[in-house]
Amino acid sequence: MEHYEQLDHLLRNQGYPPPENPMLGVVRCNGSCGTGTRVFTGDFYIISMKKMKSGSITYGRTRYDNNGGSLYFVKPQQQVIMKDVELEEGGFSIYIREDYLFGHPLHSEIKKYHYFEYEINEALHLSPSEEKAIWDLFEKIETEYHNNQDEYTRQIILTHLDAILKYSQRYYKRQFLNRAELSGHTVTRFNRLLNEYMESGEMEKQGTPSVKCMADHLHVSPRYLSDLLKTETGKTAQELIHLFLINEAKNVLAGTGKTVSEIAYSLGFENLPYFSRLFKKQVGKTPVEYRNSLN
Repeated sequence: MEHYEQLDHLLRNQGYPPPENPMLGVVRCNGSCGTGTRVFTGDFYIISMKKMKSGSITYGRTRYDNNGGSLYFVKPQQQVIMKDVELEEGGFSIYIREDYLFGHPLHSEIKKYHYFEYEINEALHLSPSEEKAIWDLFEKIETEYHNNQDEYTRQIILTHLDAILKYSQRYYKRQFLNRAELSGHTVTRFNRLLNEYMESGEMEKQGTPSVKCMADHLHVSPRYLSDLLKTETGKTAQELIHLFLINEAKNVLAGTGKTVSEIAYSLGFENLPYFSRLFKKQVGKTPVEYRNSLN
């Protein structure tokens, strides 16, 4: 696996000219536009528009028709894996070193967009009108990038870049909502996994399930899982795990004579005070107060 500290090394290795700015690269993909097989990491953010030649893209274990372009987002140090990918004509990539954002609000804002932590198979699939809006913004960035750069260039480029990120956030929300069957299926499988984990006795042995553990079983990234569940249920994956555990604790408190510590340990909590604080946060009463209220 290659790691690229310098942007010009990555661009040259991919057959592109050196960047106009050592901290920013803007490239348009024409011609055959094939990516082949590559595995690499780099010290920069990447935003790429690619259109699959086959017209479909694998999403976890499910294939979806994809007649439009797809946007991919990569954060610094994140591994990029592309295997036997062939693309149609027309695509672009924007490479941004974090240094380029220093002193600008986008340096903090970009970290709020969870889709930079999605996996490559969780790309944003665009409708024709959405694709046009992103291309329009890219072309404005491209024009500034290739013009004689002055004191206004960076500010203008970052303004358009900020717009791409905001539109992408909106489009991801639409993607979650439009794929209600996928979202509902994921919520069902998520809840089923929690029940199976509980019934198998693994929770007491291995501890409470982590979001990463759940995401791995569902073949999605933790960020994508949380965002999808948040859109579908209003709660993140971690919040749903806590809700499941507290509901199970309430059930055991009401139906057995187990002590609070026994219940906490059976649910995978090694820290009894933490369990009690979480219970009170969710229920408004401590476990003891809740049990007493039932009597």
